[in-house]
Amino acid sequence: MNLTECILNVAKSKEFSGTVLVKNEKEVLAELSFGYANRSDELNNNKHTRFGIASGCKIFTSIAICQLVEEGKLSFNSKLKDCLDVDFPNFDDEVTIHHLLTHTSGIPDYFDEEVMDDFEELWVDNPMYRIRSLQRFLPLFKFQNMKFKVGKRFHYNNAGYIVLGLIVEQASQRKFDEYVQECIFHRAGMKDSGYFEFDAFPPNTALGYIEQDDGTWKTNIYSLPVKGGADGGAFVTVNDMDKLWEALMNNQLLGKPYTEKMLTPHVHIEHDDYYGYGVWIKKNQNSEVLKYHVLGYDPGVNFHSGYYPEKKMKIVVCSNKSSGAHDLMQAIEGEIIEKRFE
Repeated sequence: MNLTECILNVAKSKEFSGTVLVKNEKEVLAELSFGYANRSDELNNNKHTRFGIASGCKIFTSIAICQLVEEGKLSFNSKLKDCLDVDFPNFDDEVTIHHLLTHTSGIPDYFDEEVMDDFEELWVDNPMYRIRSLQRFLPLFKFQNMKFKVGKRFHYNNAGYIVLGLIVEQASQRKFDEYVQECIFHRAGMKDSGYFEFDAFPPNTALGYIEQDDGTWKTNIYSLPVKGGADGGAFVTVNDMDKLWEALMNNQLLGKPYTEKMLTPHVHIEHDDYYGYGVWIKKNQNSEVLKYHVLGYDPGVNFHSGYYPEKKMKIVVCSNKSSGAHDLMQAIEGEIIEKRFE
């Protein structure tokens, strides 16, 4: 079975909706789109469609922080209390930028996956249509107690990246999305990406769809903040995500020492899985890096993308449904990545 047949088979079996891009250093190996960006008007997804990527954009926040460290405006050892003029009365004074980047800070999360499973519950008391800036996220966690002692363990934390985004704003004196647009998207040539508001989408932006138990569907416009933050919610095309990997790995966004610092396996999660700064890292049996990858899950959003340094290969899978990207990513890796690493 060739790569295209593999993708087509999995996409059909999973009723996948979205776009897939697979590239090596020299050529596009596959670029396929499925389903509708807008079901009501039957507008097809295509290679230029903008997709939400949920937590996949934590990598943008970590790049922004690393840029500001490189410029001398911050340090990875800077304490939260010293680099952000926001009072967190119950947070430990020893929390640093490094802790926030690596999900080891112990601060409370506004959506804690260990105790919550319905993202929509968040917006009962804090309407999603009011959340158009990072400051609007603060009431969701600002006054809560620490979850565990600083540095004790890894616990994936969205609130930590909201805090990092606020640090970017204070250190750069720019709104977070404007900083990312100018200092990351523009430099990388990501001309179609941005932090778009649900009620003001640009052309060719996919609506997110949630499949319901009775076979019907609804969009995710009442399930997520109207505008994404530093923890998730940007929109990209598959080709723009490819450009992000290229720019990062070629040191166009950061000097080599800071790129290497960002991609260092700072925290061991389990087995062969590690976390750097805003990026997941998987090693092979020889303890060599097999891939750097990012992923995102939200209601109506499903995203996976990886860079494979040995072969300089990239995979981008964007979906405007709540599932499917993981299955396609696994199938593609099984077809071309794992075989090439044997």
